[in-house]
Amino acid sequence: MTLLDRLDRDTAAAVASPRHAPGAAPPEDPPSRDRDRQRFVSQGAAFLPLAVSGPPRDFYFLLLPRMTMLAFASAVEPLRIANQLTGSCLYRWFLLSEDGAPVRCSNGVSIGVDGALRPIGRADTGFVCSGVDGYLAASSQTLGWLRDHARHGGMVGGLCTGAFSLARAGLLSGRRFTLHWENQPAFTERFPDLPVSDALFLRDNRILTCGGGNAPVDMMIALIEEHHGPDLAMMVADMCLHGGHRMPVQRQRVSVAAAVGSRNPVLLRILRRMRAGLTDEVMLTDILRDELLSRRQVERLFRHHLDTTPARFLRDLRLDRAHSLMMDTDMTTTEIAFASGFHSLGSFRKAYRARFGLSPVDRCKRKRAEARP
Repeated sequence: MTLLDRLDRDTAAAVASPRHAPGAAPPEDPPSRDRDRQRFVSQGAAFLPLAVSGPPRDFYFLLLPRMTMLAFASAVEPLRIANQLTGSCLYRWFLLSEDGAPVRCSNGVSIGVDGALRPIGRADTGFVCSGVDGYLAASSQTLGWLRDHARHGGMVGGLCTGAFSLARAGLLSGRRFTLHWENQPAFTERFPDLPVSDALFLRDNRILTCGGGNAPVDMMIALIEEHHGPDLAMMVADMCLHGGHRMPVQRQRVSVAAAVGSRNPVLLRILRRMRAGLTDEVMLTDILRDELLSRRQVERLFRHHLDTTPARFLRDLRLDRAHSLMMDTDMTTTEIAFASGFHSLGSFRKAYRARFGLSPVDRCKRKRAEARP
């Protein structure tokens, strides 16, 4: 009998008990409470006294193949630390997979789960955890699970590339949401009517999303503060060596100025225009005209600060976008080339091979091979 089966059995027994008043939460029996402490409350030296009332909050993490372990661990550990610091079972977490089998992460590590997909309580939070191949990682069964829980008033969320599954389930229309910056170009291509944010994490009513990496730490600390106050949230952040709690609207990536190591205003304007116009006919002559600069001046600017030419810099930006689309979508090579600003399939293939060491066709073959179980 799995832990989830025992959880269902204990709840059913509590509901059947004559001591359970209609409309009240089922009382927690001592054996169940002892099991919760054994699994969910670890021992540590640091302690924060906290008056606790009410049952623990339950989180269900649906692990999809090739999910990102860092994002998943960054979501679970703050919950564990909150329990450890207070010596109380404030939170419980359960791991699910679509078929109940262990899930292999993108780093090759397999994680065992508590059971297969199943309905969860309205008060529970369900997260979908994905990473590589986030667009098609979820089956129709997972999409139905997300829709059903949201339809019944439950909170649903996505870690790293989990927003792909939420979008496919039809849950992001009119919502503010985010996912990892690396996968945003592919998301925008597949869901052009769903504007994605570059925020670390966002909560829009009962939809929670975060950008992966260690952003789930910030998201979970925000929830802990909402549930149990700022003192516990701050101490959890300290235990994670996380420093100051980052606000949800903080951007995922460093600024363009920090990325290139320059604050030259002319250079930064040109770079921002190039990044914004990857799919357009961005002509260097237009930029030169608008900036009142000669070609030699712009060439010198790029050589001095970036050790490259404007044309090569723009080409590499487009190739990086093409690579992202190739890895995260099922678009054809022709679709990817034109979506990345290339207007000749032959020149795209040649440039892609020169930058990544493989032709687009060979890259797709390798991707399919790596995706096989």
